[in-house]
Amino acid sequence: MRFLSCHKDDIVKQLLLLTLATLCLAAPASAQISSFQHVILVIQENRTPDNLFQGLCTTPTACSTKPSAGQYNIQTMGWYDKTSSTLTTNPTAVPFGLGWDMLHAHAAFVTECDIDMYGACAMDGAAHAHCLSYSQPCPTKAAYSYVDPGAVQPYVDIAKTYGWANYMFQTNQGPSFSAHQFLFGATSAPSAADDHSGLFVAGEGTVVGCNSPPTTVVPVINPQGVEFTRVYPCFDHQTMADLLEAKGVTWRYYGSTVGTYRGPNPDGIWMAPNSISRICVPVNQKCTGAEWTANLVFTPSAVLSDVSTPNCNLQGVSWVIPDSYDSDHSGTPKNVDGPSWVASIVNAVGNSPCTNKDGSSYWSSTAIIIVWDDWGGFYDHESPTIEPFPQGGFQMGFRVPMLVVSAYTGPASIGNSREDFGSVMRFIERNFGIMEGALTFADARGGTSDLGEYFSLGQPARPFQAINAPLSAKHFLTKKPSGLPVDND
Repeated sequence: MRFLSCHKDDIVKQLLLLTLATLCLAAPASAQISSFQHVILVIQENRTPDNLFQGLCTTPTACSTKPSAGQYNIQTMGWYDKTSSTLTTNPTAVPFGLGWDMLHAHAAFVTECDIDMYGACAMDGAAHAHCLSYSQPCPTKAAYSYVDPGAVQPYVDIAKTYGWANYMFQTNQGPSFSAHQFLFGATSAPSAADDHSGLFVAGEGTVVGCNSPPTTVVPVINPQGVEFTRVYPCFDHQTMADLLEAKGVTWRYYGSTVGTYRGPNPDGIWMAPNSISRICVPVNQKCTGAEWTANLVFTPSAVLSDVSTPNCNLQGVSWVIPDSYDSDHSGTPKNVDGPSWVASIVNAVGNSPCTNKDGSSYWSSTAIIIVWDDWGGFYDHESPTIEPFPQGGFQMGFRVPMLVVSAYTGPASIGNSREDFGSVMRFIERNFGIMEGALTFADARGGTSDLGEYFSLGQPARPFQAINAPLSAKHFLTKKPSGLPVDND
């Protein structure tokens, strides 16, 4: 047994040690972290910042097209229009739920971007953007429209309470199928060799994937930006899921069961894993793979249960695809629940009583990234930077919104780095100790951005600040699915 010394100097040292020990015991275990234990990637549909986030501009100085560090990059008026005598058009406010839709296939990107002789987007084709009328007639110059801010207040509140990206661009110049492939595996190329050669699947239609009928084909774009062939939509390349599994990190993909549905194998364009052959393992037009069975969940609202008791079953990385009515996709007037849907996920994590094995809370250990998969055909004033040859024929695409939520993201954190879907992949890689760019696809071409500007992990965790929304988690857990596809182009 060791006895305390009565020497004066020893007593002083011992008192100092006891004081330090007491301070250490009093310090909260969740004061700082080196990485997140969970990442939730929430993928919404088809909007631009200028179309969806006019509500950020509540004061004359809140927004600017050349923002300072504390300003949002939103253009409120004077949208560029080469068909106008003044070369500008002021946007028109429209409801959130619309009975018309803008074309947003690769051809629509080409029209709206209008690449000039220097290989840059002139951004002068929005007046010629094609609108598809469904239950409502298309307005004149439909691309020049913005959503009434009151209809999307939860989105605006998330941006102001947590993080907002001024310069997030979709990586692909096209629609949802290829966008979801980039958000799952950093490429829409059939193989790694094709990716490095600049050959990307653009995607179209509502039936794709390894469980598609044998006659199903999707277009491939070459380095010149021209569709030159069509292929069956079943690919063989690494995805983020492969990198995570190699590190022992769990993952889950939440999506809906609509489209040409055959048992638990939805083949919609938003279900990215169904186009990866070794995940799907198709047999008689059904995915049968062990990874598919273990990691695919066909009820989007199940994510709300997995972050709550008694489940407490949040995986390392979760991809969350909404039901149609929660998707923000225009074309159906009932698609208006997206802001409440996203807020319910944020609130479920923030208020979760669940803890990890180390005793930390879900709130203090989770990053939530909310991104829109493509621009939806709507105008945005920011020009994308076209990638060098050979990828430039299909990269980069238009600007899309991105919100970032965590206990280490300060209020009104505004990111001014140029980012794309590859940056999201880089963030996931860095967070779980994977070499950034390990897939060698968009994650390697995404420059240096890995979303680090949105997180101060060395700071104490923020108390959760809830997001007010018209609809609660209970609504999404109990409502009947729409039975409609999340997207159809």
